[in-house]
Amino acid sequence: MPLKQIKQPDSKSVQNEQPTTNNQQRKKTFFASDFHLGVDARLTSAERERQLVRWLDQVAPEAEAIYLVGDMFEFWFEYKTVIPKGFSRLFGKLAELRDGGLPVYAFTGNHDLWMFGYFEQEFGIPVFRKPIQREIHGKTFFIGHGDGLGPNDKGYKRMKKVFVHPFSQWLFGWFHPDLGTRLANFSSQKSRDATPPAERGWLGEDKEWLLQYCNRKIDQGIEPDYFIFGHRHLPVDWRLKNGRSRYINLGDWMHYNSYAVFDGSELEIRFFENEGGRVIVNEAAL
Repeated sequence: MPLKQIKQPDSKSVQNEQPTTNNQQRKKTFFASDFHLGVDARLTSAERERQLVRWLDQVAPEAEAIYLVGDMFEFWFEYKTVIPKGFSRLFGKLAELRDGGLPVYAFTGNHDLWMFGYFEQEFGIPVFRKPIQREIHGKTFFIGHGDGLGPNDKGYKRMKKVFVHPFSQWLFGWFHPDLGTRLANFSSQKSRDATPPAERGWLGEDKEWLLQYCNRKIDQGIEPDYFIFGHRHLPVDWRLKNGRSRYINLGDWMHYNSYAVFDGSELEIRFFENEGGRVIVNEAAL
């Protein structure tokens, strides 16, 4: 499978760029997903959070909007008076960006389904629970986390119906937060350990269910310029069957530090503090 290495802009040169107009400075849209704060990976969760804040500091001056496309946290549940401990650096940065007028949008993922209003109330950040369609500078985008989509993952689809049911949420809310968090983290780790190593890599066009989902949407007459998803934990830029639409998977920040940037004309996947980052592409996307 072709892999494309993206030459990353030097952070100092980015910071020193002086756009001629404010419109030019504020025309880039950024997309990132799958931070999974709360669990260690290549870096500890605390180190990864600091890294995310550095990334936000770098992109904010030229950002028109930022989309956080699900699974920001390994686990998230909003009790009436309690939220999970930690993440103060990320929250402080998000508050700063929103107070400065920068639009930020968030999506729930399969690890942080239980968002009930904290982001809207504290930060003014809208939270989307299903895929949305947006037009940005004349290009159309279909954006969602990606969990429960496509022809497979039937077990998770059944579980998701239980997780999002109001009775399940009410029942879980009666657990003490320490116990609830422990149970959720244990379940997440067991699920991750149960995933065969072969399924963590690229499975091929005929087995990648999010790619299949995109092509099925095209068959239904939904043909955006870009399908933007997370969840798969692989950076992907794939030209679809109609020859025009592209399936973009944002990868993750557990291993890749990958994100997508749309400059008003073109979209590309980049990597932050990861010079060896590679994007999975098909020849049609090259």
